[in-house]
Amino acid sequence: MAPIPGSGLAKGLAVTLRTMTKKSVTAQYPDAQPDLPPRTRGVIGLFEENCTVCMLCARECPDWCIYIDSHKETVPAATPGGRERSRNVLDRFAIDFSLCMYCGICIEVCPFDALFWSPEFEYAETDIRELTHERDKLREWMWTVPAPPALDPGAEEPKELATARKTADKLAAQQAPPVTEPHADEQARAAEQPTRPQGDSKQQTDQPKPDESGPDQPRRGGSRPDEPRPDQSTPGEEGRE
Repeated sequence: MAPIPGSGLAKGLAVTLRTMTKKSVTAQYPDAQPDLPPRTRGVIGLFEENCTVCMLCARECPDWCIYIDSHKETVPAATPGGRERSRNVLDRFAIDFSLCMYCGICIEVCPFDALFWSPEFEYAETDIRELTHERDKLREWMWTVPAPPALDPGAEEPKELATARKTADKLAAQQAPPVTEPHADEQARAAEQPTRPQGDSKQQTDQPKPDESGPDQPRRGGSRPDEPRPDQSTPGEEGRE
């Protein structure tokens, strides 16, 4: 069956009319910042303290866009009689992002977690030579690296965290002041003192003392201070006898 003349134009106009009635989904960048997923591959950050200059990232990079320079230093022996050791010291770590194809191989092969993905992507330059980021610039990107996702509640704690926690607890125990125990005599004296109930102490405080009674009030014996006791005799009676 031969196509009807002008049917293609009608179909195109129909698509245009349907699109015109729909709401626009265009994000007005840079006024509206995009909501990026947490694993966005933007730029690579360097955590310099973890780098051991093993050169794995530079050797595995398909584009050869990672440049590393280092030198060796001799570390003196930690104990008397020990031998000296040598270590690699990082001098230069640079990534040419004009050549990088963002494959992430360098991050995957790093055995000491020195390279991380950052979601930042706004680092365009007018000069292509400015796209080679040295280690100072790569370290600044580390501040934009998102935190790692939380572990599953049933997962085991990483060995690094367990080791760090044990070390911190050990240092805290060494720095804590020693607990002084009370003297043995003080412990014995505290054990000999009887414990009084609260009701007895209150009753003793409420009762008047003997010295507080007036001259007209009888004492506990029932006699006044000027009355002689039965067993005592007056001076006149001794002379009469």
